[in-house]
Amino acid sequence: MSLPLFFTKTLSATGTMLDLDEATSRHIGQVLRMKHGDKLCVTNGQGKKLTVSINTLTRKGCTVYIEDEIEIMPMQPRVSIAISLLKNVSRFEWFLEKVTEMGVSSIIPLICERTEKTHFRADRMNNILVSAMLQSQQCWLPELHPPCGFATCMETMEADHKFIAHCLDNGKSGLAGMSGKRGTQLICIGPEGDFTPTEIDRALQEGFIPVGLGDTRLRTETAGIAAAVLLRIH
Repeated sequence: MSLPLFFTKTLSATGTMLDLDEATSRHIGQVLRMKHGDKLCVTNGQGKKLTVSINTLTRKGCTVYIEDEIEIMPMQPRVSIAISLLKNVSRFEWFLEKVTEMGVSSIIPLICERTEKTHFRADRMNNILVSAMLQSQQCWLPELHPPCGFATCMETMEADHKFIAHCLDNGKSGLAGMSGKRGTQLICIGPEGDFTPTEIDRALQEGFIPVGLGDTRLRTETAGIAAAVLLRIH
């Protein structure tokens, strides 16, 4: 059985002590009922995984001794998803959770012409990513970018293979047939109502390949999940 995995932004060297934050310490002691000498793992979300043993444990703090450190390589291929923000924030948060579990490397919230106004709570959304990373026993935390205008995304986001999924019938390829490529991959997913023709033309000018995600019309968050599955697993 694998050891419990926890997140900490700051790590120390093997053979030294590490103080865990109050919330993590409370979970270790009050939820898992762990005690002095028990082992667990911690990660910084950047590929480092430490095996540690509990040295001292109180209600407000836990100090662990670092016994071992390993470096976990990031999953391949590296997949980034640029996806429109949603008016229904819970649906967007559900999307964040699921693509993190699948090992997506970065998420770019898009503001498109048809994106409805919404609140972007970066702290809450990053906490969702951390929880999903730990639940799925991973050591790489996806990078959550600040909300980005569509034009800015076109100008600044780089990848070896770039795709845009849209609903127009004009010579698209199925993403399933395009997956399996080596190198970094970026896919853009539009809002409810899809990208505008102007946005699609701009993406094509920037070298994006137009793709479809199947025979049915998907909600934005469902399309993001489907794209993640096709690019990450195939």
